[in-house]
Amino acid sequence: MTKTLQVGFAGTPEFARVALQALLDAGYPVPLVLTQPDRPAGRGMKLTASPVKQLALEHGVPVLQPVSLRKGEEAEQVLHQLSTVANGQPLDVLVVAAYGLILPQAVLDAPRLGCLNIHGSLLPRWRGAAPIQRAIEAGDPQTGVCIMQMEAGLDTGPVRLQRALPIGVDDTAATLHDKLAALGASALLEALAQLEAGGLPLDPQPETGVTYAEKIAKAEGQIDWASSAALLQRKLRAFDPFPGASTQWQGQLIKCFNPTLLQADLCLGQPGEVLGVSEQGVDVQCGQGVLRLGTLQRAGAKRSPSGMVAKALGWEEGTLLGA
Repeated sequence: MTKTLQVGFAGTPEFARVALQALLDAGYPVPLVLTQPDRPAGRGMKLTASPVKQLALEHGVPVLQPVSLRKGEEAEQVLHQLSTVANGQPLDVLVVAAYGLILPQAVLDAPRLGCLNIHGSLLPRWRGAAPIQRAIEAGDPQTGVCIMQMEAGLDTGPVRLQRALPIGVDDTAATLHDKLAALGASALLEALAQLEAGGLPLDPQPETGVTYAEKIAKAEGQIDWASSAALLQRKLRAFDPFPGASTQWQGQLIKCFNPTLLQADLCLGQPGEVLGVSEQGVDVQCGQGVLRLGTLQRAGAKRSPSGMVAKALGWEEGTLLGA
């Protein structure tokens, strides 16, 4: 079936790239892509194009990288393009996924059918910057994606399509990100098909159940062993890969991954005390319960089995971790 909607795209990281790939594979005309300016990356801090830009250029799609959409020549250029890029006519719709810039009202109004956002939560729960991490950290049993009609408020627009996904007991922010990226891409294609047929509903978000997913700060990665093992198990998963949950030991920061909740209530030592080191992992007493660390990472090194790293560091039963 020939796709007639002229679909612009605004996004930056891998989550957005998956959606753009789905649009291109489905045959939608994509005359314009917006993405963040190139950023320094890697050890050499070389300017690197975003995953979305790289994909757009591979397919010959024009790319704009404004620093701001609120003022200046770049913002005016974007608004002009949105209004004329489809053979002198406005875009039909602009799809937005993890773009990283706030869209002013003029941009929201430029496409004929407005702007659709792919949001990685079941709105109104977890509006904001880090819905994937906050859902894991809070112990939510499920999450999902919403295709939302954008408006000026922060993720407040009516939902046009929603798809749910269970959160596995071993899901990390990385694994859940990949699942939601794929789900978001398929939900987007479903929503666009319904939109083209004139049958995509608008469901206002309820006023109850609103929560905000604040941006993850590096300082949140510091492990407080006085917390419960259940809470820390979720935290370590939520902050994998960024910023990584770290414990201090003899002036070093050791990142901790692949946690297993061994006992939710057991107390055999003081918080942060190593109860055992084996090939299965490093068992650590928490404020309530015991947590097994599956892999550890020293500064400048790769992740490795925790038993091996612990022996290299000299950890043994009774070693006390933390500040």
